[in-house]
Amino acid sequence: MSASAVFVLDLKGKVLICRNYKGDVDMAEIDHFLPLLMQHEEDGLICPVLTRGNVHFLWIKHSNLYLVAATNKNSNASLVYAFLYKLVEVFTEYFKELEEESIQDNFVVVYELLDELMDFGFPQTTDSKILQEYITQEGTKLEVAKTKVPTTVTNAVSWRSEGIRYKKNEVFIDVIESINVLVNANGNVMSSDIVGSIKLKTMLSGMPELRLGLNDRVLFALTGRDKGKSVTMEDVKFHQCVRLSRFESDRTISFIPPDGESELSPHQHPQALSSYNAALQHWSTALLPQVKPLIWIESVIEKFSHSRVEIMVKAKGQFKKQSVANNVEVRVPVPSDADSPKFKTSTGHAKYVPEKNLVVWTIKSFPGGKEFLMRAHFGLPSVENAEMEGKPPITVNFEIPYFTVSGIQVRYMKIIEKSGYQALPWVRYITQSGDYQLRTNT
Repeated sequence: MSASAVFVLDLKGKVLICRNYKGDVDMAEIDHFLPLLMQHEEDGLICPVLTRGNVHFLWIKHSNLYLVAATNKNSNASLVYAFLYKLVEVFTEYFKELEEESIQDNFVVVYELLDELMDFGFPQTTDSKILQEYITQEGTKLEVAKTKVPTTVTNAVSWRSEGIRYKKNEVFIDVIESINVLVNANGNVMSSDIVGSIKLKTMLSGMPELRLGLNDRVLFALTGRDKGKSVTMEDVKFHQCVRLSRFESDRTISFIPPDGESELSPHQHPQALSSYNAALQHWSTALLPQVKPLIWIESVIEKFSHSRVEIMVKAKGQFKKQSVANNVEVRVPVPSDADSPKFKTSTGHAKYVPEKNLVVWTIKSFPGGKEFLMRAHFGLPSVENAEMEGKPPITVNFEIPYFTVSGIQVRYMKIIEKSGYQALPWVRYITQSGDYQLRTNT
């Protein structure tokens, strides 16, 4: 079972808008939600599910709003929470910013959306692109649209409309890998992993079928190919458009894509050290021990009491020389009472960001195999800061185009459409920093 009713409340617990889907919960029960939440907060027992009598409140907070689903059954909590977060996503697509004012300014549209998103407590059409075809923010269009429901609502391919036409048929594929690294103060890598995604932007006419081929080790084994340049795909997660039965039988990734931009899975699935979890849009894998962090940072921070602090940071590109990291930012923490900054860099430029207690060293272009140096000098007040400060880590942001750490490759993209038109597939590889931290001694 799912939700009996959905409420949108302000921070004072006032109901801004609500929808009763099943009629088996007294709508006045929502008056007890905020007092119940405050009581749990006072007791230090905040829980995502609050219960009063036989009524359960499943809630999330977004901006200055509470989104609450009420039920008196043993509902599927995962389904309800997925729906609430989808509600936030759809409202944000419509109103850009989801807050109290946007709900009040778009009252009619919100009611229309609540009617279409859920029926008798069960999620229905939740794709914002499809909803925007017949629920618009212009009242006149709302009246006209009611007379004709788009075929996508009842169609087997609910994520794509019929009759799409483009003068030039193209599909863009972005293979993106984010590197998460944690290095301790002694220079040892404590943890490192890759979180990857394959993003599509399709500009294709009609109702095309796409077949995507990756360097899948299992597929290579089935076909007798060389396994040298392949990756192991385990625990695969796919968007609803992918034909799972086809993949399970012969490892072919076949699907009718949504129109425009899409990412085929928004979740992380961390795996064991040597496994590789790949999906049409998302995978993650731990870096093997021999794989080094792509940009290595060495730092020496010397603090002279009541006088100054000297910082020396060396950055080294530990990726192949043919590649170049773009827009590299090395963020170095400094004491909150530091002043009078002076910098010297071998490349790029450094600036002091006092509101964040950081030195940001920016290098626009960082070739692989190169080393660069930054020195910083700060004055310290003669009176010691009485407050004990923590030791925040150095963080690094970067992006390396035409490069992947895992070695995943798109071998082919076949586009099949009954009209037989020719389409151009474009593939781009990008490696970027994720949660990239290096701890310091001081």
